[in-house]
Amino acid sequence: MLRIGSKTACMACRGLVSSSMGIKFRVPLQKLHPLSRAIHHRFSGNTNASRPPNRTAARYFTSMSRLPMRSPKPPSGSGGRSYQQQRSFWVARLASRLLKLRYILLGSAVGGGYTAKKTYDEWKEMLPDFSEYNWVIPDFVWELSEQFFFSTEKLAKALPEMEEIAKLLPDLDKIQENFQFPQKPPVIGLLETTGDPSLKATDSSAGVMQDGSDKHHKKSSDKEKIDQLQEELLRTQLKYQRMLERLEKENKELRKVVLQKDDKGIHQRKVKKSLIDLYSEVLDILSDYDANYNTQDHLPRVVVVGDQSSGKTSVLEMIAQARIFPRGSGEMMTRSPVKVTLSEGPHHVAMFKDSGREFDLTKEEDLAALRREIELRMRKSVKEGQTVSCETISLNVKGPGIPRMVLVDLPGVISTVTTGMASDTKETIFKMSKAYMQNPNAIILCIQDGSVDAERSVTDLVSQMDPHGKRTIFVLTKVDLAEKNLASPSRIQQIVEGKLFPMKALGYFAVVTGKGNSGESIDSIKDYEEDFFQNSRLLRDGRLKHHQVTTKNLSLAVSDCFWKMVRESVEQQADVFKASRFNLETEWKNNYPRLRELDRNELYEKAKNEILDEVISLSQVTPQLWESILQKKLWERVSTHVIENIYLPAAQTMDSGTFNTTVDIKLKQWTDKQLPHKALEVAWETLQEEFARFMAEYKGKDQDDIFDKLKEAVKEESIKRHKWNERAMDSLRVIQHNALEDRSITDKPQWDAAIQFMEETLQSRLKDTESVIRDMVGPDWKQRWLNWKNRTPEQHIRNETKNELERLLKLHDDHTAYLANDEVTTVRKNLEGKGVEVDPVLIKDTWHQLYRRHFLQNALSHCNLCKRGFYYYQRHFVDSELECNDVVLFWRIQRMLVITANTLRQQLTNTEVRRLEKNVKEVLDDFGEDTEKKTHLITGRRVQLAEDLKKVREIQEKLEAFIEALHKEK
Repeated sequence: MLRIGSKTACMACRGLVSSSMGIKFRVPLQKLHPLSRAIHHRFSGNTNASRPPNRTAARYFTSMSRLPMRSPKPPSGSGGRSYQQQRSFWVARLASRLLKLRYILLGSAVGGGYTAKKTYDEWKEMLPDFSEYNWVIPDFVWELSEQFFFSTEKLAKALPEMEEIAKLLPDLDKIQENFQFPQKPPVIGLLETTGDPSLKATDSSAGVMQDGSDKHHKKSSDKEKIDQLQEELLRTQLKYQRMLERLEKENKELRKVVLQKDDKGIHQRKVKKSLIDLYSEVLDILSDYDANYNTQDHLPRVVVVGDQSSGKTSVLEMIAQARIFPRGSGEMMTRSPVKVTLSEGPHHVAMFKDSGREFDLTKEEDLAALRREIELRMRKSVKEGQTVSCETISLNVKGPGIPRMVLVDLPGVISTVTTGMASDTKETIFKMSKAYMQNPNAIILCIQDGSVDAERSVTDLVSQMDPHGKRTIFVLTKVDLAEKNLASPSRIQQIVEGKLFPMKALGYFAVVTGKGNSGESIDSIKDYEEDFFQNSRLLRDGRLKHHQVTTKNLSLAVSDCFWKMVRESVEQQADVFKASRFNLETEWKNNYPRLRELDRNELYEKAKNEILDEVISLSQVTPQLWESILQKKLWERVSTHVIENIYLPAAQTMDSGTFNTTVDIKLKQWTDKQLPHKALEVAWETLQEEFARFMAEYKGKDQDDIFDKLKEAVKEESIKRHKWNERAMDSLRVIQHNALEDRSITDKPQWDAAIQFMEETLQSRLKDTESVIRDMVGPDWKQRWLNWKNRTPEQHIRNETKNELERLLKLHDDHTAYLANDEVTTVRKNLEGKGVEVDPVLIKDTWHQLYRRHFLQNALSHCNLCKRGFYYYQRHFVDSELECNDVVLFWRIQRMLVITANTLRQQLTNTEVRRLEKNVKEVLDDFGEDTEKKTHLITGRRVQLAEDLKKVREIQEKLEAFIEALHKEK
């Protein structure tokens, strides 16, 4: 029932009810006439008063105006005893009243604001649509949403600071001093002032009686009351903390709803990247920046360092509010740096920088998949023979209420290299930690295990990197185990006060990040941590401060320190990159004025397109060119076998029948065993040579020598991967066998072509034989006189042997290919008569070359005779002088070469070139994904300069966008 004084009621209200002691409404006033109340109540009482502020007007719309007044507390009973208690504990009661009054006011203010917002929403829904009567409705109605917007930042600004709250808290030491009661009770002192002797006697007797027993009783009771007051104070503080947590939780839910509305596009506005996302992008670009500058390490980030198994990962998981990292029992799990970007969002999700998959951190299967993915990425980044890697894994974590910051989790520092680790693991981890901590703007989060000896820590390393402690935050983990195991709680106090370690820090925190079970959820760990510190004697005895405990206070402190460092240093770093960009642009203009600024990736794409174009050009080679190349190369490969093993042995026979029989047998053996394999080898080599020729062909002005190394690597790798299809070998064998079986020359052009082919082959062999003979016997008399050259003793013997054997050939023009033993003896004795000692083997070797020359000369002479023998061949005339069986043999060989070249060309153009093109594409794709391979194949100052220039420009643009967003938020 709402009560309003008669003086405050408006004229419209007075017409509805009667006035007596007050105005009673059976129906609330705001439900009777909201429009009348909105118009008249604001100006009731004084018509000339100015318009009150919105906050005053809004007071009439809140539900706080309907709260009943608190009834006064009944007075305490009379009597000496009650007066003594009231007089004795007035300080404690005053402190209790002040504490209760402050929190009641604080809770009423916060709750009243929230209730006002809720009541206003209900009242607003009851109003009709007054869009056409905006001039009637007061302006403050449209401003209420802004006045009552409830956010964490506004709540934090409205609440007093911790220093102000500490000032308002009573000083326990002074309270204890106030509890030092006088020797006599106040009542006895008052009776002494009356001057009654009987009362004085009573006083003296009472003093004697109470002097012994009550003195000890008062001291013990005072101590108990002080303990009770301290416990009450702790309970009040915990109650205040729970109230704040409840309000923050409600605010978190409200912000989650707002973020979800923005995410769904309800307001139809473009959602921009958050501030921390912009900053994280800058750090990601810097991690890929491989220039020889040191500026990339000077942007702030939170570097988490500590001993192995000290609780680093658990602290990060408590801050991220999810079990996102793989865990192991006593083994090294963090094998590479993990950069975690924490930001606020409507859903609790995680995502890698180079992946589009979102992991829902509220689902256990997604959490398990995320841990497996992180572990897999770590193992891939570690090279063979190493234990840890310097390659950074970038992970983004978003969720409601998560503080915004960038943390880098480093591998834990070890003191001993165990079996299975690389020998340089300890030094590698130290170098990696120093490299991150040397950044003058990096915040060092030093993690120390409280359950082990304090000497086992990285505090020495941290103190070396930050001797003055201007950017270090110390965290003591596993405080529950430390309190249970340590006999001296003062040791924990010394640690959190910075008196035990030789390092300095901005702040010291004590946290509990688990109960030793890796399956515990984050919520259960938070509850366990809160219960522990609520019941811990470390807080009860004052050894720890409330702002020094819990991971929540730690995360807020780290986030504040991170953003303070960012605001202080980001503009300076932007200026550094601006200067670097100017220097790089100047160097490019002076050294490469006519070239585009292409970085390594762009150059690789350009080279890739060129190589693919060259492979396509390979498939455009004409069939005639392919067949000509194949035919020529195949004959070069098989000509020696045909001449030495088929033609010469058959030609040395005495009749044509034996010649043809020998030729058929040897051709059949050659076709079954060697010829198909030789043909495929020739085709594969021809494809390689043509591919290499197209790759190395000079393109004029478009030729870029920076691609030579890449092209050579692509060519070698593609050929290495290519496997020739040998399934066509059987069909090729049949084709070659049928071609060699045919003996019928149908026309004169074929006959002439065979004779020409035979002449070219024999002349080539004759030249080779004469060259061998000249090398054996040395220079002739003309060369000796003109060139002043002499024969060696061996050449002199060879020359004498040659002359003797030539006389034998002149006597026996139709001699066989081999010398008989008696002929060898005769030649040797003739030479001995001339004073030349000759070995029989030397005689036979010299005879072989001389007879070969003699035979080839005779074969060429016979070939000239056969030019006019096609008529006899066609009509099967028998003429011993014109038996041209050798011409038919060369025609069969020539026809086999043509048919084989045609068959191989078809296989090349239809199958092998396409497969090679596919292999080239695969090799290029593999090289493109391998950054290290790409860096090795495309090198040079031009490439490095272009990459540096592109990176610096991108970093500068990102930094400028981040600074602009930072100023807007500020």
